Amino acid sequence: MRNSWRLLTPLVAAGLAVAACSSGGTPQTGGQATPGGSAPPATQPAQQPAQAGEFPRNETLYSTGTMWGPPANFNPMDEGNHATGTVGLVYETLFHFDTNAKKLTPWLAESGSWTDDKTYVVKLRSGVTWNDGKPFTAKDVAFTYGLGKIKGSAFAHVWDWLEAVEATDDQTVTVKFKSAKYSQWDFELYQRAIVPQHIWEGKDDKDVLTGMNENPVGTGAYKYASHADDRVVYERRDDWWGKTALNMEPKPKYFVHIVTPSNEVALGLFMQKQLDLANNYIPGMNRIAGEASGIHTYYSQAPYNLSANTAWLVPNTTKKPLNDAAFRKALATSVDVPSIVKNVYGEVVQAASPTGLLPGWKDFDDQAVIGEKGFTFNTDNAKKMLADAGYKDKDGDGLVENKDGSKISLKLITPAGWSDWNQSASVIATSAKAAGIDVTAETPDFPALLEARNAGKFDLVINNERQLSVSPWTYYDYLFRQPVNEVQNTVNFGRYENKQAWDLVQQLDAVKTDDVEGMKKVISQLQAIHLDELPAIPLWYNGVWSQASTGVWKNWGADGGANKYPAVFWRHWFEMGGFETLTQLQTNGS
Repeated sequence: MRNSWRLLTPLVAAGLAVAACSSGGTPQTGGQATPGGSAPPATQPAQQPAQAGEFPRNETLYSTGTMWGPPANFNPMDEGNHATGTVGLVYETLFHFDTNAKKLTPWLAESGSWTDDKTYVVKLRSGVTWNDGKPFTAKDVAFTYGLGKIKGSAFAHVWDWLEAVEATDDQTVTVKFKSAKYSQWDFELYQRAIVPQHIWEGKDDKDVLTGMNENPVGTGAYKYASHADDRVVYERRDDWWGKTALNMEPKPKYFVHIVTPSNEVALGLFMQKQLDLANNYIPGMNRIAGEASGIHTYYSQAPYNLSANTAWLVPNTTKKPLNDAAFRKALATSVDVPSIVKNVYGEVVQAASPTGLLPGWKDFDDQAVIGEKGFTFNTDNAKKMLADAGYKDKDGDGLVENKDGSKISLKLITPAGWSDWNQSASVIATSAKAAGIDVTAETPDFPALLEARNAGKFDLVINNERQLSVSPWTYYDYLFRQPVNEVQNTVNFGRYENKQAWDLVQQLDAVKTDDVEGMKKVISQLQAIHLDELPAIPLWYNGVWSQASTGVWKNWGADGGANKYPAVFWRHWFEMGGFETLTQLQTNGS
């Protein structure tokens, strides 16, 4: 008789205080965490279990760490708000991005190529069907991109440079560009979930953008089964097209993603073998991971996880003295990042390069530029840099004043309850004061921080909005995006303006992504500007938080192992190895 079992999160959660969950990433308002970490702690205990029946434990994967509230919807057009698994399990993209090989791999598309400087042709796989049995065709792709023309669409920007997306025949999509955007297009190819025209063409604009989309119809390997306030459940499709075309099949028959209110709850479930994977930051992982605990990480020793994104100290460059590049460079030199890495994180993160480029992009670092213009933590050097720039301690209190003699008093904000960032902010404030800069760490509630950050009503903030991707273009777009709007939602929160830098970002986008040397030439120039100006100060690399229990499932991704895929289900990471992880798992026979 097979072992049937139901996860009882409330029984564990009820007896535990809700402690600070780490961020490492910005949570979305509807319930899904951005790549980089878990969300802030819930303010209420976990909800009652879903009445979805009992699932055989050795056929069910339980994960947590990407939803911090009840599933908002199953709408792939409502980016950042849809339930975990909506994109990746139910809906699919044309390509995936292999983070190890650093290349796109065909998925719904069989191939894709530039036929001239303004034309890209996608050949689709034959035999792909939606989970209602209808055939998937090029018309679905063209229709999906047409939805981007709706005002308020999350991908409306693509029509700034797209001319047309047309179904040339059932298996061919021809994309015409106003001007070639090679990096943006490569990024788009594994970001955009394709929806069925026969289901979506009857929806009004509001329903398309924010509708619940109950009983979603996708091409993916799983179909929606049920959900409750504390979870979402998917069931594997036996007729999924990828079993034949990709020679892949996810091993868990059921995929259940749980809302856990704190890291302590997630850890408790791990130790009871009731949870298979956590994609949130677990304090003390450096002390508990290993064979004895049955908790698996990508690396067997520090930093334990791959690097996912850069944590930045973002200064508001519209405010004095943060509008002075010399002051920003002195501030960067004052930050004791080694202490953060060692004492806050226990070395489960790595200090960032002066450029902030992720380890996966290290080949793009211009070492000559770094050697000439880079910085490292040094309190004495920071003091000298301040003095040389005209910032002096005129009243003898150990803190420098502005050049006009006015007081400097800077507030560094991180969200309340994000324990690792809160502690890191305290280290930054302490080390800045040691160099003579008055910085005070404050922890507003996340909604208040979000409003202040986006509106430019802050002094300093920690942020990590962009992650590893197919091209460093996404990273420089984050740093230098123009124009600066009244509200900045995802990029350039410091409101830094530099036409030369933005022109170079555009030039980078116009270089084909397989022209590595051509990209390096542009990136070297961008790095020189970045290190001269420091519109954002790189701190450390947040890990791809991924802690897996080997109690029920084994063969998780590992450095040097046959399975190299990262086990992570953050937004868009199903397309960056998360889904492939499911196909590599093996059961322990529980």
